[in-house]
Amino acid sequence: HNHLVWEVDEFLGDNQGLVIAEVELDREDRPLAKPAWVGEEVTHDRRFFNANLVANPFSSWHNSSKRA
Repeated sequence: HNHLVWEVDEFLGDNQGLVIAEVELDREDRPLAKPAWVGEEVTHDRRFFNANLVANPFSSWHNSSKRA
């Protein structure tokens, strides 16, 4: 999308149902037109850090918490 490479991670096991998309930008302030299939920004949400997903997997989250 817009000549950017997106990586999409689909989790399995205790984190099944979680899908995270990421894109590397050449600079932090670069404007980004997100494709329609991209949801909410979770970069700074610690729940989505890999270490936290091991300790507190997505499957254990309350349904209302599963939306970023």
